[in-house]
Amino acid sequence: MGQDLIRDGKLDRPAAAEALRKFLEEIVRVSGLDLKVEVQPSDTPATDASGGAEVIADLDGRDKEILLERNGEVLKAFEHLAFRALRLEPTYHEKIHLDSGGYRALRFEELRMTARVAAERVESSRQPFRLNPMSSRERRIVHLALKDMPGVRTESVGMGEERQVVIHPAKAK
Repeated sequence: MGQDLIRDGKLDRPAAAEALRKFLEEIVRVSGLDLKVEVQPSDTPATDASGGAEVIADLDGRDKEILLERNGEVLKAFEHLAFRALRLEPTYHEKIHLDSGGYRALRFEELRMTARVAAERVESSRQPFRLNPMSSRERRIVHLALKDMPGVRTESVGMGEERQVVIHPAKAK
């Protein structure tokens, strides 16, 4: 299915949205969770602020708290399963975004704010700052939030679940 969703190296947004909607409706039906699935292709080009999302799905309803427990573990698991079901290569994973009532959108905005505050601290102290471990998508959001900040640079360090972003003072020229 995955290759059917990629055309000329780009995600076919309407086809991906339809495939994702079908998959999510089936997983919600099978799970017995009381959730409503809404999926839509983004009508604007992917931006750094959107985290690169081109297809956005929202799962909302009486059972949404189950999705959001332990920092949204079930929601992230659904997203991981969607990537597998749609057979999308990892380079396209950031194009698909699952949320529940804006939970992850708020998390991403909090990450951007945290990154900016930490970067200001690094600029003034000239000392590196290590953020808590986070997912690859969350790390990408931090890197993008700070890429145009001239006084700092970022790098990811660590392995697997313990991978973190370290914000360093920019090297003097």
